[in-house]
Order: sequence, then C-alpha cells, then structure tokens
Amino acid sequence: MAFTTQLSLLLIIALAFYTFAKRSVTSARNRGELFHSLPNYYGLWVGLAASLPAILLLILWSVIDIQLFQHWVRDYYPAEILAAGGSQEVVALAKVENLVAGIRFGDPEAWVVEASSAWSAWEHSSTTAKTVVALLLSISGGFVAYRKISNQFRARNAVERILFWALISASTIAILTTIGIVLSVLFETIRFFQLVPPTEFIFGTEWNPQFEGAERAGTGGGDAKYGMLPMFAGTFLISAIALVVAVPVGLASAIYLAEYSTPKVRATIKPLLEILAGVPTVVYGFFAALTVAPMIKQAGESVGLTVASESALAAGLVMGVMIIPFVSSLADDVINAIPQALRDAAYGLGSTKSETTRQVVLPAALPGIVAAVILAVSRAVGETMIVVMAAGLAANLSFNPLDAVTTVTSQIVTILVGDQEFESAKTLSAFALSTMLIILTLGLNFFALQIVKKYREQYD
Repeated sequence: MAFTTQLSLLLIIALAFYTFAKRSVTSARNRGELFHSLPNYYGLWVGLAASLPAILLLILWSVIDIQLFQHWVRDYYPAEILAAGGSQEVVALAKVENLVAGIRFGDPEAWVVEASSAWSAWEHSSTTAKTVVALLLSISGGFVAYRKISNQFRARNAVERILFWALISASTIAILTTIGIVLSVLFETIRFFQLVPPTEFIFGTEWNPQFEGAERAGTGGGDAKYGMLPMFAGTFLISAIALVVAVPVGLASAIYLAEYSTPKVRATIKPLLEILAGVPTVVYGFFAALTVAPMIKQAGESVGLTVASESALAAGLVMGVMIIPFVSSLADDVINAIPQALRDAAYGLGSTKSETTRQVVLPAALPGIVAAVILAVSRAVGETMIVVMAAGLAANLSFNPLDAVTTVTSQIVTILVGDQEFESAKTLSAFALSTMLIILTLGLNFFALQIVKKYREQYD
C-alpha cells in the first residue's frame, strides 16, 4: 500500500474512535453522569491516541527502510563499481531506482534487473509489515485511550498538552531548518574566502567568475574577478524601481478599498487585484522582455537617450506591478483592523474623511504597513526570472536605470546551473553571495522591527 493509503486508513480509524468516544461520553452525560471535560475533548483524546503514534511510526519507518535498501542493494553492484566508488555508485543506484520506478533507458544490465527485483521484494515486504504494525498500533492506541476515559479523567488538559508539544515540535523544526540552511551556506562561504580574500569580494567592483580552465567554462578567458558590488548595485536599483511603482499604487489601492469603496466595489476590485499575485513570474518575464523593454528602448531613443535592449527600468517596472498585491492586500487588512472607535472619535471632533485617514488611521496602521513594504522588498530582492529575462546577466556597476544590470539571485542561478566543481572558487562564490543576501535580509527585518517598535501603539 502507498503511504497515502496507509495514512487514509489511520485517519479513518482515528475518526471512528473519535466519534465513538464522543458519543459514549455524550450518552453518559445525558444519563446524568458528570465529566471533567466536554465530550469533544474525549473524542479528540482518543482520536489523537489512535493516529499520532501510528503516523510517526509510518514516517520513521519510511525514512529508515529507504536507507536500508540503498545499503543492501550494494551487494548487487559489480566489483569494478564498488572499487571505483563515489560517482560510480551514485549512477548505479540511480539505475536501480529508475528501474524500480518503471523508468527504462534501453536494455538494463543483468545486475540492474536483479537488484531492482530484490529492491521491489524488499519494498513489498516492508510495506506489508509497516501497514500491519501501523494499523495494530493505531487500534491498540485508540482502545487504550478509550479505556482510560472516566468521570475524573481530564481530557481537555491531555489534549491541550498534546497540542502544546505538537506546536513546540513544529516551531523547533522551523528553527532547526533555518539554522541548517544558514550553516550549510556559511560553511561553503568560509571555503570560498579561503580562496578569495573577503576584502576583494566585499569591496570589489568587477565580477567575472572563472573556473581554473577558462576554456572549460566557456567564458572566453580572462582573469577571475569576484567583486560583489555590481550585483548588489543592480539588486538595489531594480528593487528601488519596483518599490517606487508598488508602494504608492498598492498603498493607495488599500486606502481606497478600506476607507472609500462600497462593499460591492470592494468585493469586485480586491479579488481582481489579487489575481496579479497568482500570475507566474515567467509570464511577467515574457511581458517585460517582449513588451515593456522594447517600448522603453523605443521611447528613450526617440528623445536621444541610449537605452539597452535589456534594462533595469523594464525589469523594475514589471516587478513593481508583480508585488502590488503584496502591499495592497496586507495594507488593506491592517487598515481594516484599526478600531472603528478611532474613526468615530475623529469624526466627532469635526475631521473630514481624508483628515481622519491621513492623521488617525494611517499612523495607527503604520507598523503593519511597514511590514507589508518589507515583505515587498524581500520579494523584489529575491526575484530571479524577471531579472534574467528583462535586465540581462551583465554585471555592470551602474545606477542608470537604462543600462543592463544583474542581481544577486540571477548570478546564483547562473553559477549553479549545469555540472559544477565544488572545489572551484566560481561555484563557491554562489554561496558567498547567498550569505550576503541572508545578511541583507536580516538587516531589513531588523530595521523593520525597530520602526514597528518605535511607532507601535496599543488600542482598545
């Protein structure tokens, strides 16, 4: 049985225990018996006992058996593959896994067929055993929990304790994932700085990464240069153009929808505005490259300006349109959350609607608006597809919006595409750029928190 089928069976069993326990307690209460908690908590207690241990077992078993299969299948590898090791074993494992999944490339070797047959047998036995054990654990867990139900059993406390530890586990996973990402990038960055001086990377004004053999990289030769300033200049330029478009338009839209529009107009305009958030970025990239960039180039040349076919202005304008919904939707929700009593007090003092909005509502909503803008900044800084298609990959240190520039994320993607040597400074430079981007994002978040702390006010 597939994992989803097993999970569905466990959930059905948990739902059956939940319903049965809840009805039993309800019937007992109707007969006049007194219970510590509501019937719903007793049902949840039994349902959680019937599902959580079995689901955890399924997840743990699924992780372990794959590791065991990958270890056991090595017994079927030819001696020359085992002697070579490394990439040869990776390729051999991929052949076996592809055949197990039903993917064939020509006629596989005899040892691959034999190994895949053994893998399939192991997988079938493991799935059967896993299903039986999980179902038995689910039924026994639900039965034991049901037997524990009594007038004195504090089901609400037990359920809340389980949920408390579940929330702690989710928070811990999120924190550990963040730490793991930062450390994995940081270790590679340290390796990069062992090859390239940090001062050259941080203060350098030229970017021309190279492998040891320029002919292998296809870059045409030249000395390797690892100065990050051109990428960050392009990132700031494009993001600034995007924010100049998105913040005024998004904030004005939010003010209109929250303070001036009728409910019917709001119900029509807000979903249409939020559709922009669902458009794939590659579509925006095509629009920028095929429509906006030629229009800007033609308009600029008509007045005697030199405009690159791929310009920061084209990418920034389209990116600004893309992030309008982020600013508008969040700012609208924040403005709507301001208590109506504040508006009524302003009206009672003789303020007009515009004065109330400008002097009462917006200052009260400022922390939330700042958070919306910071989210828009993060979205703009992390955008890749629009930049690649509309602004190009030229690492020019320029603040002219009519020039072709590139961003940090675009260079990271370009460097890590294809076969790479992870002992090369060129490949490791992508991790150094990632580290600097993380530091930039943390700085923006810290700045936003300081603004929020400064202007936050408490309202009844």
